[in-house]
Amino acid sequence: MRSLNNVKIVFQAQPENVGFARVAVACIASQRDDLTLDVLEDIKLVVSEAVSNAIIHGYGNDPSKYVTVECTLYDEGIEVVVEDQGTGIEDVAKAREPAFTTNPERMGMGMTLMEALMTQFEITSKLGQGTRVVLFKAFDHSDSQQDAAED
Repeated sequence: MRSLNNVKIVFQAQPENVGFARVAVACIASQRDDLTLDVLEDIKLVVSEAVSNAIIHGYGNDPSKYVTVECTLYDEGIEVVVEDQGTGIEDVAKAREPAFTTNPERMGMGMTLMEALMTQFEITSKLGQGTRVVLFKAFDHSDSQQDAAED
């Protein structure tokens, strides 16, 4: 796949930056002017979930730490990689189960949403070293504004 654009941003692990990450990725995705608003909203939602997980679970809301988001736009789709160097996930398979959470104030649906809304969802993690989430949304004819208008 040939990259049309690539942006890498690093920001403090504070909740206020979740919206920043959402908008930054949406700006890259919207360079494809044929995408529907629904697809853009799905992308923004999964970015919010991945970045929130890094901030809350990876770093325990420690704003002295940093989250990295890399976004690559292709003709075929968009890839978003969210990384932290936080605590890591002890059992990735368990963490991917619907409603699993280590924080009783959270619903535990973030990974389920990411998997459901993206074409590909990968997560790798090492205890004490951090977590890397790779999200890929393939673009197809059903994602275009023109096709939506014809329906």
